[in-house]
Amino acid sequence: MISGVYADAFVEKAVSSPALTVRKAKMRDIPPILDLINSYAAKGVMLPRTEFEMSEAIRDFSVVTAGDELLGCGALHFYSPTLAEIRSLAVHERAKTHGVGRRVVEALAKEAQEYELDAVFAFTYVVEFFQKVGFQVVERGVLPLKAWKDCLRCPKFQACDEVAVLRILRPKHWMDSQPQHWGQAVVSPDDQFIQIPTPRST
Repeated sequence: MISGVYADAFVEKAVSSPALTVRKAKMRDIPPILDLINSYAAKGVMLPRTEFEMSEAIRDFSVVTAGDELLGCGALHFYSPTLAEIRSLAVHERAKTHGVGRRVVEALAKEAQEYELDAVFAFTYVVEFFQKVGFQVVERGVLPLKAWKDCLRCPKFQACDEVAVLRILRPKHWMDSQPQHWGQAVVSPDDQFIQIPTPRST
């Protein structure tokens, strides 16, 4: 859907890596980000983006570069005062084994912590990669309803095969804020947001 590419994009090998820089995206990054995301969209594993959409969302994005070349990108999209989604995660074909995906995710997780969020989630095809960077698989049905707005224009909407993953950033605060056990969704009065419960420690 919006934050998953093929697994080989995130394989890390012991190879000589170029000097990588992780930073917040700038407006000049829009063309290479679009080229990267839409190259995966053409393969059916990400949603296509337009220049207008990127201009609106550019402040959500972080990028990894080597010199003047953009090698990876990802966005942190906020859904509540405690929860955000890591989305539009993509790595350039020529940078698959250099740890670019990990650097993007860690940068976005750090940004989420700076905003004092309790957790981040993602929809992905690359479950093993996300598990290696601290995520756990969760039931998609207990994610925020607003997170599904992009699904409406996805060709796989009726047969989605992505997996939802969650990384808790502030365990104690998160656990204290969850009044019910894992598997039971807590719906807000306006039915627009579903909190993600987690198992209580025993």
